[in-house]
Parts: sequence; structure tokens; C-alpha cells
Amino acid sequence: MSKNVSLFIPGDSDAYTLTITPGKSIVFVGANGSGKTRLAVYLEESLREKAHRISAHRALTLNPDVPKISEQKALLGLRIGHDGIQSNINDRVSQRWHRNPAVALLNDFDYLVQVLFAEQSNTALRAYNNAKPGENGVDAEFRFTKFDTLKDIWARLLPHRNLCITGDDIQVIVPNSDQVYKASEMSDGERAIFYLIGQVLVAKKNCIFVVDEPELHVHRSIMSKLWDDLKAARSDCAFVFISHDLEFAASRVAQRFLIKEFTKDQTWNIEEVPEDSGFGEELMTLILGSRKPILFVEGDKNSLDYAIYRCCYPDWTVIPSGSCLSVIHSVSTLRKNSCLTRVQCQGIVDADNYDSEYVKYFEDNGVHVLPVAEIENLMLLPDVSSAIAKQEGYGGEELTELLDELANDVFDKLRRNDEVEGLAVRYCLRKLDLELKTLDVSTVKSVSEINQEVKKRVENLQSIADTRSMVKKIKTAVRNRDLKTILQYYDNKGLMALAAKHLKKCKKRHFVEWLMRVVGKESDGEVARALRSAVPELSRE
Repeated sequence: MSKNVSLFIPGDSDAYTLTITPGKSIVFVGANGSGKTRLAVYLEESLREKAHRISAHRALTLNPDVPKISEQKALLGLRIGHDGIQSNINDRVSQRWHRNPAVALLNDFDYLVQVLFAEQSNTALRAYNNAKPGENGVDAEFRFTKFDTLKDIWARLLPHRNLCITGDDIQVIVPNSDQVYKASEMSDGERAIFYLIGQVLVAKKNCIFVVDEPELHVHRSIMSKLWDDLKAARSDCAFVFISHDLEFAASRVAQRFLIKEFTKDQTWNIEEVPEDSGFGEELMTLILGSRKPILFVEGDKNSLDYAIYRCCYPDWTVIPSGSCLSVIHSVSTLRKNSCLTRVQCQGIVDADNYDSEYVKYFEDNGVHVLPVAEIENLMLLPDVSSAIAKQEGYGGEELTELLDELANDVFDKLRRNDEVEGLAVRYCLRKLDLELKTLDVSTVKSVSEINQEVKKRVENLQSIADTRSMVKKIKTAVRNRDLKTILQYYDNKGLMALAAKHLKKCKKRHFVEWLMRVVGKESDGEVARALRSAVPELSRE
């Protein structure tokens, strides 16, 4: 591939024209059913001899005992599917793909091994002839076989397994031991790595690799390194990766495109993933590929927050963003990004004791506030607690007594003065932190304005730092048995332990595990319905 090649991909109204350059890569990412394999087939057929496609449907049976044939025949078998001398590119669909290029199982490992053995024999013979007495020595071209390069890449990826390749056999040696096993006994991952390295090394010069599901059978810890090494080994070629793995797509230095849709008319709806959007490549691909509006929330994918939000908002793509400020930033960034204005997004954050002014500011910017200090407190709201207890078989007076006992334990914790004071201090510190982080003096233009602004800010900070009003509010709520107000301000992880103790008679850890199972599979259950009624209602914009 000595110059740029244009790829023409049929679209709804016109073709997408993409340019690929030697040594560069393009990554297409799409969900199941988005036409990824069909795109790989289309690219192979349109590029003809320039394309070398590695199918996702590939057999990985490695047999070093295959009959040894000529390098020319082996290459024809690998590239065309038939080793007859008269075979040509027009036979590829019928021979290599058995007239079904989208779903046929690619079973060419034998041909690959035959090519490598034949190339090794021919290289060794040329090296021998060049090194005869009176000759000037071995030419650089004949010093290393493709097996040598394969072993070198393999050793960097799998240093705990050494390849031993002779003139007619392949074995694996475990370093610092007596363990040796046949190539046919390799693990799926080892065979996949051997196969991919070999395919890339024996392909024609200057070709375009079309790789469907490059991550298949390859462990994540070495996947990126594998393709970096293969790309370096074949700098004369270009790579087109077609994958559903966002992490792999983000790891490539490449142009990235999202396959949004495939039609029966053999057209694709694709969209480039912008690099300057303010989000990482993986998150950007997920946002662009979502057919639902986006909901940014606190926490991470392994948290209870994520499980609850997915249960409560099934019609939204939920994206955990970490902290409250990260949620606000994500919503603001996505809304301001001109290339993504059609993507609807909102956010939800814990109450964290925000006053009405901040709540209004958040909502004006598409961020809603939970009615509780942190999402775990939802479990102690009467309607949610009741739903959990009913699932455990409680009802009537027994249910009422159970909920009263749970509320009493919460109030008892707060009757201790040190607990109320600690809550008031944390409340004021959070408000001070938010006030300082959101301080905006961009409109100040004179010395007098600076003095006025500083004076106003100091007075405001002093007001926020006064814990007396918060202490009074909490004590009043305890006296009035106002559980909802308590849960709006009380940021104590120990409350979940109380819920576990009373509602499930178990430890907190087991209670959280149970909750994640329940909200993950019972979208229409009573607990799920109670949670949905407790969280903010979101409307499509």
C-alpha cells in the first residue's frame, strides 16, 4: 500500500468517503445487529486484492502435522481458499467463504501453518545458498523467517511460554520447568494470538487488513500490545478494525467511527467520534451510540447507585460520572457541545444538603436533586422500606411495628449531641466547599468592586459556617419524628446497616448484594416501583 486509499461506504443518501493511509488505522464500533460483519464483507469485496480480511467466525485448530506443500500453493489456499494454480480473486467468495462471506466459518489455520513452514524452508535454502564459500554472506532479507518474527512478538506478549519451532513441528515450552506441550494443546488465547500474528505476517505487501472482532479470545491485558506490535511489524499496511468493544476502540490511535444503523438496502449510517468533545473516546462512543437519552449520575458501574438508577430509569442510558461536580460538568459539556446537540441528557445528584438556591441552579442546568442526602437513604423512606418488608412477608400491625422500630433507631442515633453536631459540621463544610468551587469573579472590573465582592463573600461564608440553625433544624425534626427531613440531611452510611438489620435481618453487605439483585432483575416488582416513585421524574426534552 504505497499511497492513500479511499473507502466508499454506501449511506442513506450518499456514500461516506474515508481515506486510509499506510501505517494508519480506522476503527468502526457498533452494537450487535448494526451491520459490522456486513461492513467487513463489503470492504473486502470492494477492495478486492488489496484486502486481507480476518473473520470473527474463525476456527482455531492448530495442527503442525499438516502436509507440507509449496509456499505458492499455501498462499493461494490462505488468500483464495483453494490451492489450485489457476485460482484467482474471483474464486474467493466461493472457495474461502463458501458463498456466504458474512457467516461462514473461516477455517484456514492449516493453510497458515503451511505458509509459515514453506516460507521458513525457502528462506533457509536461500540463506544457505547465499552463505556458500566464496559468497559475501547472508542478505538481510534471508536472515529472519516469518516464524522468527512470530516467535519474537509472541515472546514479548507471553514471556511465560516459549515457542519451539523446528522444520516440521511446533511446541510450547514452559520456562524453568520440564513442561512441554504440543501446539494442538495450546489454550484458546494462545492459538488466537498465534493465528493473528501469523495472518498479519503472511499477508501481501501494502494490503489493507479488515479485522472483525480483533479482541476475540485475546486477554485485555495484552490486547492493545498485540495490535501495536502487529501494526509496527506491517507498517506498509493499513488496518481497519471492526469491533463492539469500546475499550479496544479507545486504545487505538486511529480514526473512530460509530456504526449506528444498517439497512436492508446495504447502506450504513455511520458517524465519526469527535476527539475534542470534552469526554474520553470510550464514553464518547457510548454517548453517540446510545439510542436513549443520557443520564449522568454519581458513583461508578459497580456501585449500588448505578443499579438503582438503571432500575428507576430503564428508558435512559445511565452513565456513572463519579462526584456531584463531575455530573454537573458532564451535563454542561454535553449540552454545550455543538456536534451533539441532538443528544438529550440530564443528571441526578445526591441532596448533600443543598439549599433551594442551589437546587434551582442545578435544575436550570438539567441536573435533578434526590430527596435524600445520599442514595442509600432511599431504602429508609417509608414507602421503600414498606415494599422491602412486604417482600419479606411482613404485613398489618407487624409491618407498622417494624417500620416504627427502624425509625426509632434512626432518631436514637441523632439524639446524641455529638452526632447532631457532626452532621451540622459536615453540612456546613460541604456548603463552604461548594461555595468556594463555584466562586465566580469574572465580572469584577475595578478595585472598589473587588472590595465589595470580597466583603459580600466573607459575610456569606460566615453565614454558611454558622452551624446553629442546622443543629436546631435536626433537633426539631427528631422531636417531630420527621423521618423524611432527617434522611434529606443525614449522611451516615450506618443507616444502611440499620435498614439491613430491621428489614432483612442480615448484615449490611448481604443487604446491598440482595438489593442489587432485586433491582437488577425485577423492574416491575414492588421494591422497584417504590424506588421509582421516590426519585425525581425525568421528562424528555
